[in-house]
Amino acid sequence: MKRIGKHCPLWLFCAFTFLSAMSFLRPDSTLAQDQEIRVIELTAKKYEYSPSPFHVKAGTKVQLKITATDHDHGFKIATVPDGSEPNSTPGLVFASLQECWQLKKGETTMVEFSAQTAGTYTFKCCHTCGLGHKGMKGQIIVDPAAI
Repeated sequence: MKRIGKHCPLWLFCAFTFLSAMSFLRPDSTLAQDQEIRVIELTAKKYEYSPSPFHVKAGTKVQLKITATDHDHGFKIATVPDGSEPNSTPGLVFASLQECWQLKKGETTMVEFSAQTAGTYTFKCCHTCGLGHKGMKGQIIVDPAAI
C-alpha cells in the first residue's frame, strides 16, 4: 500500500500530461468554430434596435456590440428559439448569461454567444425606457449551417 501511495503523484502527472497531449492531437470542430467570430454592431434607441432582424449561421460564435444612443436601455433574450418549450436545450449558449444586460447611454455593451440551433430568437428591452418600451423588440435569425 505504501508503494502505490508513493508513486501516485507521478502516475497522476503522467496521466494528466497524456490526456492533455491527446486533446491537442484529435481534430476538434469547436476549435474551428472559435476562430470564426461574427461581430454585429447594434444600436438601441427610442423603441427600436437596429439592425433587426439579422441573420447568423448555426455554429457561429457571435459578438454583439450594443450601444444605446439616446438614453439607457436593456437587452434580454431567451436561450431557446421562439415557440420552444422553456426547458428545451439552449440554442444560444452565452459566455455569461444574464437576465438583463444594462445598456448605458453612449457605452458599448458586449454580449457573446454561440448560435447552436436554427430558429428565430426575439430580444427585447428590459429597462423601462418610455411609452413605447413594450414594443422595443428585435430578432436574431439563426439559419441552418451549410453542409
